[in-house]
Amino acid sequence: MSAGETGGVRTLDRIELRGVTATGYHGVFDFERREGQPFVVDLVMRRDFRRAAETDEVEDTAHYGLVAEAVTAVIEGPAVNLIEKLAVLIARAVLEGFDVEAVEVTVHKPKAPIEVPFGDVAVVVSRSRADFPGLEGGSA
Repeated sequence: MSAGETGGVRTLDRIELRGVTATGYHGVFDFERREGQPFVVDLVMRRDFRRAAETDEVEDTAHYGLVAEAVTAVIEGPAVNLIEKLAVLIARAVLEGFDVEAVEVTVHKPKAPIEVPFGDVAVVVSRSRADFPGLEGGSA
């Protein structure tokens, strides 16, 4: 069995990008949409990075600086009520804009309007190209 395979099945490599932070105006309350608050996003992007390792060229991987900019644009973009929707919008943007097969997105809302002390609230979504019509067959 070669590297990158488990039981004859090829596994995907990953890039992890943690702590992308921007101000967004998401939430169900008027004051959240008016005042804004920080949102923090963690990503795990999956694809086969053997070609990038061979060529040592950024064009052969998911350029995480550009991914961070795309994530920030979604956070700062049009308001949504739920961070669940925000997470799916981010997943779609990453899958549409970058050569990755799947992505796991965690959206943290550290200043959520919760009336008791808490450390964090976050939602996690996992999506692949197959989850979005038109993206199944290929990469960006």
